[in-house]
Amino acid sequence: MKYLPVNEGLFTINRKNFVSRLKNNAIAIFHSNDEYPRSGDQNYLFKQNPDFFYLTGIDQEQSILVLYPDCPNQQYREVLFLRQTSELIAVWEGHKYIKEEARKASGIQSIFWLSEYDSILHAIINYADTIYINTNENDRYAHTVPYRDLRMYEALRQKYPLHNYERSALILRDLRVVKSDIEIELTKKACEITRDAFIRVLKFVQPGVAEYEIEAEITHEFLRQRATGHAYSPIIASGKNANVLHYVDNNQVCNQGDVILFDWAAEYANYNADMSRSIPVSGRFSNRQRDVYDAVLRVMKQSIAMIVAGTIWNEYHDEVGKIMTGELIGLGLLDKHDVAKQDPKAPLYKKYFMHGTSHHLGLDVHDFASRYKPFEVGNILTCEPGIYIPEEGLGIRLENNILITKEGNIDLMADIPIEAEHIEEIMNS
Repeated sequence: MKYLPVNEGLFTINRKNFVSRLKNNAIAIFHSNDEYPRSGDQNYLFKQNPDFFYLTGIDQEQSILVLYPDCPNQQYREVLFLRQTSELIAVWEGHKYIKEEARKASGIQSIFWLSEYDSILHAIINYADTIYINTNENDRYAHTVPYRDLRMYEALRQKYPLHNYERSALILRDLRVVKSDIEIELTKKACEITRDAFIRVLKFVQPGVAEYEIEAEITHEFLRQRATGHAYSPIIASGKNANVLHYVDNNQVCNQGDVILFDWAAEYANYNADMSRSIPVSGRFSNRQRDVYDAVLRVMKQSIAMIVAGTIWNEYHDEVGKIMTGELIGLGLLDKHDVAKQDPKAPLYKKYFMHGTSHHLGLDVHDFASRYKPFEVGNILTCEPGIYIPEEGLGIRLENNILITKEGNIDLMADIPIEAEHIEEIMNS
């Protein structure tokens, strides 16, 4: 890992909160993510299962967590299984956790090698009434590949068919969405690295530079500051490319007079930032570009004000749609008479602003959370309105990360330049 060690107290508290919600005499099993083949002789870079990391702090493949708070044998109430390293593994793959390092990282005292998993599990699982299985229930994504937790569930059902099976996801959906102080600090660190990369890019961009050259500058700054890398595939979309919401080719030249839409951010210690900005290639917005930019910024500021505890997701998005509709009318993109006659189920603003305004943020960029639960203190959400005008070859999106507190909210990206004048000032300094 490139990032500095994380306080193990975070993971100890997370486990305590999780087991407090288990049924009596229940055992819960969590697996690290699979290693995915990239070619005939190598894997993709390993990315840890966010639920597993949330409960252990262990950022290594081939690991298993077993939680059984009512286990008759106290030694097995909290157990971590790790792949046993060797001289050969050390030569070919590098350092792996030894037991003492894993204890320090996770706060778990009972640690065994993976080869002992089957025998230890069999020795205790028959005393449990219920087995909790971890499944990916993030409703923003549907798995088409049977991942490790799911495969292990099928194997358990074959071996232990008469146990009751429950879903850990129902508990984790409530827990992960409320961020602790340590998680907030890790997110702030990701935001700070993102800020520094953005300022670096503002000083780098000029007509004739390629999108991939900008990506290289961002990546350099991320890795220089111990970020794991990009939180997601970076979007560097100049000119008409900005109208492709998930444009990731990043292979075009940025031309004089165009606006570049950025959507990229750093990941630090598995916690993610998520930023969008739009900047003029030439260092100055045209009058029309500035009008659209300011309209998006006004929507953003009003939307952020609504991100407070108790806000209902759907009602929030409806209100943002009304604000955006007014701005689109002001820009001459919508006619107020057509708006008055629109189908409420298909509002006209969606022609120019077709995505949602906010999503939860955390170990997943689109973090695991309920769409139907009111916003809570401790939630971190994005705010990312945009206006996309294909006929003008122009797309503007602005995005910051907002922490909800008891007193209101805090913009974790408040120190990242966003006012048009500030961006132009830095680009021309």
